[in-house]
Amino acid sequence: MWQDKYQQTLAQLEALVHDQVVPALSYALFEGDQVWTKEQGWAQLQPTREALRPGMFYDLASLTKVLATTPVIAWLVQEGQLHWDDPVQKYLPELKGQSVTLRELLTHTAAIEGYIPHRERLNQTELLAALLQTEQFGPNAKRNICYTDLGLIFAGLIAERVTGVPIQTLATRVLFAPLGLASELTFRPQPNETVPTAITAHRGLLRGEVHDPKAAVLKEHCGSAGLFGTLTGVLTYVQALITTNLNGLLTPASVAMMFSDQTALPGEHHRAMGWKLFTSRGTPRHLIASHTGFTGTFLLIDQQTKQGLIGLTNRVHPTGHNQAYLARRDQLFATYLNEKARLE
Repeated sequence: MWQDKYQQTLAQLEALVHDQVVPALSYALFEGDQVWTKEQGWAQLQPTREALRPGMFYDLASLTKVLATTPVIAWLVQEGQLHWDDPVQKYLPELKGQSVTLRELLTHTAAIEGYIPHRERLNQTELLAALLQTEQFGPNAKRNICYTDLGLIFAGLIAERVTGVPIQTLATRVLFAPLGLASELTFRPQPNETVPTAITAHRGLLRGEVHDPKAAVLKEHCGSAGLFGTLTGVLTYVQALITTNLNGLLTPASVAMMFSDQTALPGEHHRAMGWKLFTSRGTPRHLIASHTGFTGTFLLIDQQTKQGLIGLTNRVHPTGHNQAYLARRDQLFATYLNEKARLE
């Protein structure tokens, strides 16, 4: 069988659950129309054990940035409502500091800095105001890459200023509903259909509500986290992205910007619009898009060869202090890229 070519990758995926590094894991390995999927483990360990059921929703965390916010921005650019090199302050004049563009928000080169005291005590209105009045674009803007949630939060707020519709509502209208995926990719899952994440002192067991604390307060206004998805939903979306440009919702040029370096910095810096890039290890060399989420989710997608690896897990259950997973994930990425290279 074709997936036997990925023996080490599959073994490392299985070991994540077997070695109790993560409670649950749903993954997909695909090459074109050939797909291998598996869902296994425990949806919940505490306060009681609950087996993972096929089709459960995961908190996708920062995958929201590339599955929702980035393509919505690309769609608005196509519609002529935005331009990649528009100044951010044109839409969010409250923000101070260096002049940066929408491109720099999505490539994480905007050098956003600022500290909001007692952020965890603020309500939605207060946090939105604090983000716009306290954060600013520092002197390192356009000089280096610094990954941050805030760039995609600001991008989402720009989309809302332009359309009058909150970014999460907009993503459902523009992307998920037209793709027929609104029941598989949602910001409002049913708790009993969702894999729990952390048990926290202030919020208790998080199930069906976003793990990220900023997203929990900002709700529909948050473009950095908040999306929940099933393995089927994420797989269908990803395959549509690389084969049909989301069924024609995006142009080939828009999608190409997610798989090529888009920084304005000298040289190559492996940052596309929203996505981080890896260089393939086969020949000829080309770029592969990737993204991870704090809850343990990850994507590795090769548009050129129509191959990919999707992993959904709840590595933050029952606690977010799970550093062992991060090392295993990095090893898994390297193994997959090496095995994939031998097939190219």
